[in-house]
Amino acid sequence: MELLTIHHEDFTMYVECSKYESIWGKAVRNVGKENLLTTYTWTDGVKSATINDEPIENGGQAKAVFFDNTEYPIWVEFGSHVSKAQFGSMLQTDNDRFSFRGHTLAGFINYGNEIGRSELQITYNIGKEQKLFKLGYEVLSTKLNYHEHWKKIIEDIEAEYRMLSLDYMKRTFHGFSPDTKGDTPELIWWSIFAGEQEKFVKACRSIIERPRHRLRGYEVYLRADKLKRVPTNIENELAEHRREQAHLYRVEEHIQSNDTQENRFLKYALSQIATKYEMLKKRIEAIKNTSASLKQEMDEVEKTLKHLQRNPFFRTVGKFKGMNQESLVLQKATGYSQVYRTWNLLRRAYSLNDGIYRLQSKDIATLYEIWCFIEVSHIVKELLGEEVDVDHRNRMEMSGVFTWELGKGEHSRILFRKDGIELAELVYNPKHTDKENDSISMEHLVVPTVAQKPDIVLQLTKDDIEKGMKMTYLFDAKYRINDRTDAGVDTPPDDAINQMHRYRDAIYYKDNKGGDTSLKKEVIGGYILFPGNGDPTEVARAKFQQSLDEVNIGAFPLRPNDEENRKLLVHFINELIDKASTEILEDTIPQKGLYYSTDEPKNAVYMILTIDKDVNDDENAIMNGTAESIIMGRKGMEEANDIQTIRYIAPIIPGGHIKGYYKVAKANLKQIEDSDYPIRIKFDVTEWQQLEKPAKFGMVRAAYRGFCKTREEFFKLCKEQAINVTGVAGATGATCF
Repeated sequence: MELLTIHHEDFTMYVECSKYESIWGKAVRNVGKENLLTTYTWTDGVKSATINDEPIENGGQAKAVFFDNTEYPIWVEFGSHVSKAQFGSMLQTDNDRFSFRGHTLAGFINYGNEIGRSELQITYNIGKEQKLFKLGYEVLSTKLNYHEHWKKIIEDIEAEYRMLSLDYMKRTFHGFSPDTKGDTPELIWWSIFAGEQEKFVKACRSIIERPRHRLRGYEVYLRADKLKRVPTNIENELAEHRREQAHLYRVEEHIQSNDTQENRFLKYALSQIATKYEMLKKRIEAIKNTSASLKQEMDEVEKTLKHLQRNPFFRTVGKFKGMNQESLVLQKATGYSQVYRTWNLLRRAYSLNDGIYRLQSKDIATLYEIWCFIEVSHIVKELLGEEVDVDHRNRMEMSGVFTWELGKGEHSRILFRKDGIELAELVYNPKHTDKENDSISMEHLVVPTVAQKPDIVLQLTKDDIEKGMKMTYLFDAKYRINDRTDAGVDTPPDDAINQMHRYRDAIYYKDNKGGDTSLKKEVIGGYILFPGNGDPTEVARAKFQQSLDEVNIGAFPLRPNDEENRKLLVHFINELIDKASTEILEDTIPQKGLYYSTDEPKNAVYMILTIDKDVNDDENAIMNGTAESIIMGRKGMEEANDIQTIRYIAPIIPGGHIKGYYKVAKANLKQIEDSDYPIRIKFDVTEWQQLEKPAKFGMVRAAYRGFCKTREEFFKLCKEQAINVTGVAGATGATCF
């Protein structure tokens, strides 16, 4: 369907979009119709402009046409007097999508995740004259309110990492204004000078043609007949030597000189700007996607600056040594004031507040990802309390031409400590490879298959089971919303949820201590953060929230200024922080400390377990084969190695006999009231096998406790009712066979 039509004196432009109705409906649902207006502007020559046959005015507001991640075919039909036309973008890939045949320029544009102000530019030739047409508008998001949410995201990022939001070679731009703080990155220098270069060059030429002079005095020696006037200080000397025609008199004459403080400043400023421009130009030309038209424009500017530097005017101008006092010439004189203004603009700092200057930012998907990382860090900080120490090891790193990105893995780590004890760790974009994880902070995580790269990793340190035990949770920020809703609530994309399942299955834990190189499940849960909307009560009932309790994988809607839905994430992370390790592992499928399997591991352990009456409720049920669980005693906790390998248990009471053995269905951790050993191992048991004749639990020295045999020996000994090596009678421990 034809959305936007521009009737120009030289052409007619048509902008189309086949999916506009569904896109508009999605945007209205997520953002609100009142927030989908944009201001349209265009250059001279337009006779009329319409959107869906509704007329629009130059500089007036109308419904938005352009949205992110949407393809727009564009047709420009020129009159027969136009000989050549092309699409004018700084990105060569955009220009390559357009072709000029006959008298029609046709192509398409897709802004991807770039939102903000944009200009559609068309250059065309009438005879030897080249003309330029610009159509200005805003590219809006279908998921977030550009005028509210984007601003909040930028403010939060800039408060944490100044200038991290900026980027270059983007299709959209934003207004920004001077700031009293900070520095001037090269990107801002380039962006400012792009708008000032024409005025700066014009001002330099104006000064060279009509420079400001000053009278400079110098001493000369002249005969009496060459004096134009007689200074009072040589009157006596003239009377004394009036008869000596060859006598020379020292006098001061004045000439107009270009070597003024203001002209020295001009020479200095022109030299500095030309040098900086040449350096940045080379870096921009190295970008593969730089368009030919942009390169040509930069070449012309560089030649002009160098040509001005070589002007003979500057031969008589000295070196700039700074300003001794304020100069009214630099502030008000024609030409000089513009040079001084440009110089000040290039030296000042700027912020991404609404202003008259243009600046390009990272795409909204990247900004949303960074913002989510910052939000999670703020939530963790809030929950741990003000007294917690935050160790920011995260930093920005130079990327591309002159833009910054947030460091990844170890370079983005945030540690939360209290009284010197590590409580939590947050990492942005750690890359898990087929080797050991390249992030030092997460050295025990491995991926045996393909590389995995979750956006945010949160590790909470728990000391209740073992000192420094870490629970790992993954968060992935997705700037996407599913096309379908759940009871009026936005839902995350299906592939994003599936990705969290893959993360949890792919990332393993390897301790490497004591020669243990076995892989264990590491990730406890995975959660999607997405810019969804919905009533908090209904969101809590949604499937992606209910799945958190079932499989520890789900999603949280997170968008700027939505405090109610943010509380869901705050409450969830608070539960993770407050929960004991035993409670976490009890609810986890399956993790470190938790074992489910029907297959026996190669290093399976077969154990004779002395029953501790203090922690087991019914020892008779255990010995008679009717028990459903057995809790290990103190000695067993001292001697147990890897509880995941214990597959069969033969229970015995001190001084008694072995009557049979159980098969272990599940090994887990349980917290009890015991100051020395508050964490015990609880075995869920099944398939009781009665021995034909009870086996005697012999008396042996403590040195033999813990001796383990193979599976074949275990069953052989049980069948023959002969136990060779046992524990000390009466000990509440475990002996392995």
